[in-house]
Amino acid sequence: MRKTWLIFSQTVTVAVAVLFVVSTFKPQWIQSVSWRQALPGATVAVVPAAAPGSSAPAPAAVALGFRDAAQKAAPTVVSVVTSNSAARNPRRNDPWFRYFFGDQEGQPQSGVGSGVIVSPEGYVLTNNHVVDHMDDIEVMLTDGRKASAKVIGTDPDTDLAVLKVDLDRLPSIAFGDSDALQVGDPVLAIGNPFGVGQTVTAGIVSALGRNQLGINTFENFIQTDAAINPGNSGGALVDASGNLVGINSAIYSRSGGSLGIGFAIPVSTARQVMESLIRDGQVTRGWIGVEPRDLTPEMAETFNLPIKDGVLITGVLHNGPAAQGGMRPGDVVVEVARNKVANTAQLLNAVASLKPGESVQLRVQRGTEILALNVVVAKRPKTPLQARNQDE
Repeated sequence: MRKTWLIFSQTVTVAVAVLFVVSTFKPQWIQSVSWRQALPGATVAVVPAAAPGSSAPAPAAVALGFRDAAQKAAPTVVSVVTSNSAARNPRRNDPWFRYFFGDQEGQPQSGVGSGVIVSPEGYVLTNNHVVDHMDDIEVMLTDGRKASAKVIGTDPDTDLAVLKVDLDRLPSIAFGDSDALQVGDPVLAIGNPFGVGQTVTAGIVSALGRNQLGINTFENFIQTDAAINPGNSGGALVDASGNLVGINSAIYSRSGGSLGIGFAIPVSTARQVMESLIRDGQVTRGWIGVEPRDLTPEMAETFNLPIKDGVLITGVLHNGPAAQGGMRPGDVVVEVARNKVANTAQLLNAVASLKPGESVQLRVQRGTEILALNVVVAKRPKTPLQARNQDE
């Protein structure tokens, strides 16, 4: 036994000595061997060792990270520069008018945002608030080209807009699957923050299905900690393969800069809105004419309801679709077309996805009873902002 241990210790000593000699006089032999594995979604490249006889030191392994994804998506992300000359009052030069009302000369407005080229035909997705009430819209590509853009359509309810530019050889981004995203997936945010030029930031998906933030009427945000700042609005949120999964839209911030909480509109929503705007110039949604409110445990106890999840109807429009279907204030909607709804956001999205003129079944809790109501869906009325934009 003692002899065996002696042989083992001598072998280990010789091996350590050989490793020391090789690492001292031939370090490139060790560096040429890959000792590490690539992280999911990342690429690791090992740079070849210096040629024999060369005096240059052998470079170490270089981690490429998400270089391929950034290089694939970046050319499709554009800067959107907007301006608006304020309306000039025709009586601005009348001395009596200026005496009583002062100088009514409007101040011109301008802004910088981002957009994403989604087709070789020149369609660009961006946020509605980037182009809202702007007369002159210019798109700037990463290759230095510029072009005036035409507004194809806007949808304030989701804060999306579609532009079109007439240029040749336009790159376009590939659509990813936002429904397949999971918390922890790596993402890149690409845009033009603060107008400094195109910038790529990296992070992960922090949360999914964020709603009731008071930003849009229809909310289903992807939350990310990839830095999003003013000017990133309308830019791309891409996955590790460089495919579009969201349109960067808003941030939570007390300072105006990124605090690690950014929100992007899922590409599944953006694509549906884009196709409707290109095809019809507007987005048509269902509507039943109710005033909903989330059902809280306190409300359920007050009304002696045997359920905990659902949407309390606090108001029903007189002669509206829901009223004609038999719905009353105090009813709690639990299903729309066999899809369960647990909060107001889910009810809005479920009803909005219905086709006007379609008859659907809504299951409601009324006291201790479960009722099935048949409601004929109507077309959602335009918001005041949409009506004003159309009139203009």
